[in-house]
Order: sequence, then C-alpha cells, then structure tokens
Amino acid sequence: MQTLTADAFVRRDRPPPLGADEIHLCSMEFAPGTMPRAVADAARATLDRLLRDYAGTDRTLEIARGAHGKPYAPADTGLDFNLSHAGHHVLLAFARGQELGVDLERDERRLSLLEIARRFFAADEADALERLPAHARLPCFLQLWTRKEAVLKALGQGLNFGLDRLAFAVGADGEVGALQRIADEAGPVAQWRLCPLQPAPGLVGALAWRGAARSLQSFTLAA
Repeated sequence: MQTLTADAFVRRDRPPPLGADEIHLCSMEFAPGTMPRAVADAARATLDRLLRDYAGTDRTLEIARGAHGKPYAPADTGLDFNLSHAGHHVLLAFARGQELGVDLERDERRLSLLEIARRFFAADEADALERLPAHARLPCFLQLWTRKEAVLKALGQGLNFGLDRLAFAVGADGEVGALQRIADEAGPVAQWRLCPLQPAPGLVGALAWRGAARSLQSFTLAA
C-alpha cells in the first residue's frame, strides 16, 4: 500500500460518523516543546471525546487494558481503537469490528541500530540492514520497527509476541516491502493489511489490521 503522507490528512474539528467498512486515522500535532505529560493528557481527552462520538453517547466510556496492555472499551466491544505518540505528535485509529494497531516513531539518530536488529529482528532483516550504506539504515530500521509494532498491537500482544516472529521483505535500496512470514497463530500472511504512514516530516509510522480491505479516512484534529 502507498505511504499515507501529510497531504492526505483532512483538517476537521471532528471526524464524520464511522462506517462499518471504514478505518479512521486521526493525527494531532502539538507545539514543539510541549511536555510529554501534557501531550498524553490531551491525547487521552481527545480519545475520550471521539469514543463518545463514535459510540453515540454522552457518557465517558471506561477504558480497560487487555492481558498485554492493549486498550479497549468494555462498554462497546464492537468499537476498536489504538493510539501511538512520538514527541509532540499523536495518532489515533478507529474501526468497527476490526482489531487494528498503529505505531509512530520519530526519525532520530539511533547509535545501535544493527545491535537492536540483531537482537530483536529476523536474521534476514538484520542482514539486509547491515548491507545498506550507513545513511540508509535508519529509515529502513524505522520502517521495519513501526510495521512490526503495528502488527503486534493489532494482535493485542505487543513486544511479548516477538519482533523476530514476523518478517518483511527489504529491498537493496532499503525500502521495506510486503510481509513475508509470520508465526502461525497470527494467521496467514495474506490476511494482513499494512499502510505505511508519514503524517509529518520526521515521522515514520504504520497502520496494520488482519482482515478484509477497508476504506481508510484520515484527518488532522486540533491539538
């Protein structure tokens, strides 16, 4: 799937109603230097408001967490959501009857990319990273990391599942391609959908779900 960039996000005060075959992806950008706690509090307030809107209620929906920390709303089990934040940016994803995961990372220098890849990624992915010129390693690493995280969050497993238990194709140019394999309990590779994201300069992200293709609607909300 083609990378979803900043120009695909439509500015709205509130998203429209969520269709049964849709996924809504909402981006929020806070002023640089905003304290992490302030970002987290504002993101939670927006999540509460959107859950009320989508559920059609004035009552705040309780948010609980699954065995591996994935949030859900017990009062409306047909409404699925996930969120991620990086610095002063936040992404929130919503769907009906479809577990999904989203991950967002900042494009920052990381000194031990190969060490991390050797420890946590599949061996062929780490090999592909090592063959790249130094300047191409960070973009490739972040593409791999965010895709893997999004899949594991959609599974409700998080890092406990193991980043090495799914692997993506990596081209000679460092571009990450399709999901090539995944552990049997996560379902067939062909069932997985991945959407790479670049909601703002300096950010890399991914949205993942296992199921039929859906219409993806993307919005920028006021922070």
